[in-house]
Parts: sequence; C-alpha cells; structure tokens
Amino acid sequence: MKRTLVFGDIHGGLKALIQLLERTDYSENDRFIFLGDYVDGWSESKQLIDFLIELSQKQECVFIKGNHDAWCQEWLQNDIINDIWFLHGGKSTIESYKEIDSSDKEKHLEFFNRMKDYYVDENNNLFIHAGFSSMHGPEKEHYKTNYSWDRTLWEMALTMDKRIQKDSLSYPKRLLLFNEIYIGHTPTLHYDVEIPMQGCNVWNIDTGAGFYGKLTCLDIETKVFWQSDIVQTFYLNEKGRNKQS
Repeated sequence: MKRTLVFGDIHGGLKALIQLLERTDYSENDRFIFLGDYVDGWSESKQLIDFLIELSQKQECVFIKGNHDAWCQEWLQNDIINDIWFLHGGKSTIESYKEIDSSDKEKHLEFFNRMKDYYVDENNNLFIHAGFSSMHGPEKEHYKTNYSWDRTLWEMALTMDKRIQKDSLSYPKRLLLFNEIYIGHTPTLHYDVEIPMQGCNVWNIDTGAGFYGKLTCLDIETKVFWQSDIVQTFYLNEKGRNKQS
C-alpha cells in the first residue's frame, strides 16, 4: 500500500535522517515529501544533499525549497555569502562543501534548481515550507519569498477561535483552499512541544532537528509519525543551530 510520508526540516542531520527512514520501514511504493531546510546546522549538509539526490533515483520524492536552501543555492550559484545566513547555519554548510569538485557542485545546483516552492497532491493537500499570505492561494502570491518565510498562516491556524464555523464569513479564506496543509519552518520547540502540531487543518512537522529536537516524519493518511533520536546526540561536539557559547 502506497503511503505519503512528509518530513520536517533536517538541517544537515544526515545520520538522523538515515535512522528515521529505517524506523518508518518504508517500501519503494511510498512517496516522500520533504518540506525544506535540508542544510545549515549540523556538519553534513553537503553529504545530506548527496544522499537525497541518490534517494530520489530509487524513490518517489518531492523536495520543497526552504529559506536556508535558497541561501545555500545563492552561495553555490554566485558565491554570495549572506551575512544572516552565515550566522544561522551557513558557516557549517560552507565547511561541509570544502572538498566538493566542479562536477558535484553542478549536480547540487541542479538539485536546488529543481526544488519546488510548494506542491499540491491529488487530494488537494498543500505542502509548503512556511506558508502564503494571499487569500487566493500560493499561486497568486505576490511575494514569492513568502513560500519559505511566511509565519502568519501557522500563527493564524494555531490561535484561531475554534468556535468559528467554516461557513462563517469570519473563517480564514486561506484555510478553506486546501484539504490539509503541511509546513515546516517554525520549530514546535518554540511552543515547548516535541512532536508534530496541528492548528485547524495545518500540520507543522518541524520538531526542531536543527536545534535540540528530533527529526520527524508523518504519514499524512493515518497521522502516525516517527522520530529520530535527538539529533544533537549524533553530533556530540557540535552546536547545530543552538546558540554558540
């Protein structure tokens, strides 16, 4: 039976992803949807991209682009180091790419260029890194950066008054456009939660793998989820995206 498994932000934690995949007991029939932010954090960003490229050759995969991926792509393409990026995980990514040759660099750029801003499946479920602000949907978004930066969608879904009915004029139009919406970008650790969170029909799968949390994968049909060990336990001498001392 084919499953659709959605993965939260990885942030260079290749070892955690390998463990997580084993725990899902996946088959070649399963579809993987990755919500972005593959790089920046733990020391294996380049190696993680290598792994995902190879995985996509034998597994149906959808790769959504996150804000950290956009920064990394800009650096690979134009050798531009965004100052904010460098301080928020970019440094470890640059270090992981030290030994890359021109052929592999080109292969990685192609991978980044193929990433999607968002994906809508056959059941009208939306998969997007952060969110969108247009009440007409992401295809009508004026500022494309919202795909990887917007937090208003999640904040609205999380705090909305549950007494408001869907047929009410007050019900947020954005939430009526899709069956379910799956996002990353905002770690659930911000709310002292270590597992996926739901607000209305929005599911947040980012459980803080880049910080002191676990990497998470969720079956969108059953809502069963799996988690890796705390990612930092794989990289004991590293800080990840936690504050540097």
